[in-house]
Amino acid sequence: MMKKFITTFHNLQMKMRNKWWQLTTMEYYKCSMKKCGADLQIARGCIIEGASNIEMGDNVYIGPGAIIYSTDASLSIGDNFISGPRLTIMTGDHRFDVVGKRICETTEKTENNDKDVKIEEDVWCGANVLILKGVRVGRGSVIAAGATLTKDVPPYSIYISKDSIKRRFTDEQIVEHEKILNCKEGNNHP
Repeated sequence: MMKKFITTFHNLQMKMRNKWWQLTTMEYYKCSMKKCGADLQIARGCIIEGASNIEMGDNVYIGPGAIIYSTDASLSIGDNFISGPRLTIMTGDHRFDVVGKRICETTEKTENNDKDVKIEEDVWCGANVLILKGVRVGRGSVIAAGATLTKDVPPYSIYISKDSIKRRFTDEQIVEHEKILNCKEGNNHP
């Protein structure tokens, strides 16, 4: 009987925490963004900095514990994006090439320190994915758990590592896939 009570109490407590997150932090992030699409869901425990440089499309789900830092560069996430837990996206980094200054003392940046990140629509990132400055993730791609992206990912790819990128579909399948999606959405173009 006591075990059932503790389980029920714990479940209620978790529901209350989730609701509080939705009503406060998630709404704050949404209001702070440059653009926020319909049905954006940001799971509990996420940290988002530089929200005024971030655009998110419709039907976007950011998994729990994500860390998103948009510096002077912008971040754009397209429609129908999903991520597992602990996604990290960084649009910038620090200088470490200034002679006579420690890295933590260096505040000035060059144009190479901050670069836009663009994630096109219909992308899935697994758990613990790291996306660094200047990366473009192509439409329809799947990024494997634990992957680190430092270079662009072609559309409809399965990215496992820089040495292992597979095609999700053949060229013919991509044409058919796009055609079916466009019919479902009432669009006449890919």
